[in-house]
Amino acid sequence: MGGGEFFVILILVLLLFGGKGIPQFARTLGKSIREFKNAADDLKHELHKEGGDVIEQVQKQIDDIRKPDPENR
Repeated sequence: MGGGEFFVILILVLLLFGGKGIPQFARTLGKSIREFKNAADDLKHELHKEGGDVIEQVQKQIDDIRKPDPENR
């Protein structure tokens, strides 16, 4: 984002929220971003955990298939 775009956004924020509303807007925006990042991290950890369980199950099945079968000797 260039300087001109930033300036236009700043003017729009000033017009919409006024000088006194900007701190509250910034706090709300910061809180929302933090909550979004936390939710994304939680989802990432949950997917990694579940994916690890699936990989472990598949690896066990592969190991069972590779085991020599004493009945076939």
